[in-house]
Amino acid sequence: MAELLTEAEDRELAAELDRGGAALERDFERERTALLFGGEYDARAALLTINAGAGGTEATDWAEMLLRMYLRWAERHRFSTEILDQTEGEETGLKSVTVNVDGRNAYGWLRAERGVHRLVRISPYDSQKRRQTTFALVEVLPEVDDDVEIELDWDQIRVDTFRSQGAGGQHVNKTDSAVRLTHLPTGIVAQSQNERSQTQNKEMAIRVLKARLLERALEEKEAERLKLKGEHVTAGWGNQIRSYVLHPYQMVKDLRTAVETSNTGAVLDGDLDAFMQAELEREATGAPLVAVGEGE
Repeated sequence: MAELLTEAEDRELAAELDRGGAALERDFERERTALLFGGEYDARAALLTINAGAGGTEATDWAEMLLRMYLRWAERHRFSTEILDQTEGEETGLKSVTVNVDGRNAYGWLRAERGVHRLVRISPYDSQKRRQTTFALVEVLPEVDDDVEIELDWDQIRVDTFRSQGAGGQHVNKTDSAVRLTHLPTGIVAQSQNERSQTQNKEMAIRVLKARLLERALEEKEAERLKLKGEHVTAGWGNQIRSYVLHPYQMVKDLRTAVETSNTGAVLDGDLDAFMQAELEREATGAPLVAVGEGE
């Protein structure tokens, strides 16, 4: 069509070319994105955990802001979400929260978010209106299906029950329905307190524990592969991946890919796909981390 248009002007043909080109571009982007989700567990649901870092009230508020951000992101993708467990902050916000995110390629998308997220802003909890920096850790695990072979040795697992601590205090639950499982050889802990019965909470805690054990096995396998390959292995969980600066200027910058935007409101409202896709493409192509400044 393009060659024909160089020979003679034809408005109808030009319009058809524009429509066909746009359709091809959409198809190309869809297929290009699909290639990013070829991992063994990418198509599965994800267990997203947010842990507040040091910083007291400011940190627990940041953890709750991140929870809202990811819930809005999931809503944009029409993914279903369920809060499995949460520990509230002493004054406000959340010390930690675990959410099940279920949808096509939920884990494939969210694995790009693993790491430390940094917030810089004027704290609403500081009477002197000083600028504060705080951190939160985001962990993402693939949900383990029943067909995945993760054997639990109950002789190595301590089971504790306790009263749920949701909003409303002791009136929420007057029985010890919450369950905490501790894998003694590794110290891995999984708990659930948002279901109505102890049996349901134990089943949910088992799912979370299996997911954490699977992630540990995958990390050990990858570490061994890198060791054999002769590369230096670094702990990925403690690496800062993104800064959210709300003062003295507006900027969200990913420190791995250099993707950035000044529309902080949209990002905190769940507009994360550009950041996620850039990181997934970096991983897929084996590109090195981009060395960028963190800013103020």
